[in-house]
This record gives sequence, C-alpha cells and structure tokens, in this order.
Amino acid sequence: MTFQSGLLACTIMTLAACAQTGTPDARTAQAGAGNACSVSGPQQELLLSLSQEMVTEGRLHAALANLEQLPPGIPQVQLRMADVLRDLAPERAKTMYRTLLNGTCYAASAHHGLGQLAAAEGFYREASGHLRVAAQLAPTDRNVRNDLGLVYLHMRRLPEARFELMTALELGETDRRAAGNLLTLLLYEDQWTQASDLMNRLGLPQSQFEASQLQAQQLLQEDGRGPAVATDR
Repeated sequence: MTFQSGLLACTIMTLAACAQTGTPDARTAQAGAGNACSVSGPQQELLLSLSQEMVTEGRLHAALANLEQLPPGIPQVQLRMADVLRDLAPERAKTMYRTLLNGTCYAASAHHGLGQLAAAEGFYREASGHLRVAAQLAPTDRNVRNDLGLVYLHMRRLPEARFELMTALELGETDRRAAGNLLTLLLYEDQWTQASDLMNRLGLPQSQFEASQLQAQQLLQEDGRGPAVATDR
C-alpha cells in the first residue's frame, strides 16, 4: 500500500484524498489576514474559478496554464499552483509550498501539502511533522486531521491514528474518507464488533468494507502477520 500525492488518484487510503490542501473554511480564515493574500477583481476571480473547474475535470495542465495568467506573487495563486503541481511536478510543488510557510495567509495549507508529498514518498516521520503543524494552525480542517491519522496508521501509532480519524469523522460524517480509514484501523486491530457498529451507524456500503479490509490486510502483510495480498499493478 502506498500513498499517492495526486488529485486524480482517488482511493480510500490515498493521502491526498481527492481534496486540495485545506477546506474552504480554513482557506478563507487564513486569507482573512489581508487582501494581499488573495486575488482581487472579477477577472482574476474568474481565472481562479475556471482553474478549479479544470482540476475537478482532471485537466491539470490546463488548470496550471490558467493559473499562470495570474500574478505569481499572490499567495492564493501560489497555493493553487502548488496543489496542481503535486501531480505534475512534485519538486516544484515543494518549493512553492515552502514559500508559503512563513506567511500568515496559507501556512496551514502549505504544511498540509508538504505533509502529503512526504507521505506519498514514504517519509512518514517528516509527513507527521508537517501535518501536526497544519492541525495546530487549522484544527477544524477535517482533511488535515484525516491525513494525519492516516500517517499515524502507517507509523503504527494506533491510539493517535484513532484520535485523529475520529476527529475528522466527527467534523464531517458525510466525508467517507475518514470513515473508510477508521474502518481500516479497526479491522487492522481485529476489532470486528466495532467495525460492524461503524458500518451500521454510518450506513457504509459493502464495497467500503471490502476496500478497507484489503487495506488492513496490506498493513498486516507489511508487519509479516498476514497472507500476501494481490494488488493491481
């Protein structure tokens, strides 16, 4: 089982989790530090909105091209570009995220993005460091809490993983990513009764159970405690 950093590769155990760094509320709160953090004017806002639509459609190169029409020194633009570059050019994305770490606008989102990239490369200790800072700066961002819990699961720091995934789930029960990851944790711990209760309480489909069970088996295989699991290549 591996982490993927991209916006296109969406699986239950994907750290990027098909979301950009930071929820809209977190991004808005960070942008409140001043107008210099965000785009201004209807034309710039239109380009930003258009690029986001292209990301949703999977047209990342086109999204990047539209973002490149905006002034490069605006932190909001830098963040959106870094999010897109996570797929297209990870090293460029790292550089752009780092430029946002010391500002007051999008520091949480920048740490989140760097954490996602580190986890995608298997550097879980580095990832947890960035994600802990992101969680401190944006404690109600369920994407950050989910990703931190997932990194802790890979580090086998199970109580901390459970805490973060429970927090993410309670912050947004309609978000199935945290539910799927928590289910994986319960199955990994052989907590079948709790796993069943979670399935029933949230109305999770059988397909979710099968996906989480496969991920739990992969974790056990990594521990040398389970049979080999066939994965798509």
